[in-house]
Amino acid sequence: MTVSLGKIGIWQHESLLTPEVAAELEDLGYGAIWIGGSPDGSLGIVDRLLDATKTIPVATGIVNMWKDDAATVAASYHRIADRHPGRFLLGVGIGHPEHTQVYQKPYDKIVSYLDELDEAGVPAEERVLAALGPKVLKLSAERARGAHPYLTVPAHTKEAREILGADKLLAPEQKVVLDTDPDRARAVGRPAIELYLGLDNYVRNLKRLGYTDEDVTKPGSDRLVDTLALHGDAATIARGLNAHLEAGADHITVQASGSEPLATYRELAKVLL
Repeated sequence: MTVSLGKIGIWQHESLLTPEVAAELEDLGYGAIWIGGSPDGSLGIVDRLLDATKTIPVATGIVNMWKDDAATVAASYHRIADRHPGRFLLGVGIGHPEHTQVYQKPYDKIVSYLDELDEAGVPAEERVLAALGPKVLKLSAERARGAHPYLTVPAHTKEAREILGADKLLAPEQKVVLDTDPDRARAVGRPAIELYLGLDNYVRNLKRLGYTDEDVTKPGSDRLVDTLALHGDAATIARGLNAHLEAGADHITVQASGSEPLATYRELAKVLL
């Protein structure tokens, strides 16, 4: 049973996703909940969120291949899929090799991990890959339902669609700050972006998309922050999210920055859903 995600989902760190929050996001009308922060391979949080809701699907964004072995993750997948058929999408990826002891080339690690998931009976149509560059995007089309790019812009979404082809899922993440004051909004959005400017795969991807060395040097230029953390009122943010859909995305995963993410999701629901 293929998981139906709708057009707009929520991407939130697992520490902020309680059963009560999940239930409200479902009531607001969002299409899916994506669990960020490399959730543990036992995926107990997925059980808790699905048990607290009725129909909204839950996805992982993402399970880190370096941290959790494929056998553990596959067992968790089957447990969840049996209890909640059609409501769980397994997102996997290599995370940040800089943060781990690397014993295998990243691409080779992805391929071998997918081989193990295949052997354990995890259907390709029930998983997505974290993907930025052309090589892993192509692999996402060949070995998964599609791709879940993180920290990207509509220009990347357009390129990703061309690589994936018309029939594969493309679900990029987009940060947002609900504030019409640019300086305040940048002060909120910049820390969430600066973290990634020390990671080679994100920096290379941004430079390939036309950002300069100055843009991607910590703490990040205003130009970079304004595109990676959309800010303004709800209608302005909605236009920025729609730019991804117009560029070829099937589903947008919205990550609210700031101290009151749920308040942001409530306001965005009024114009998005």
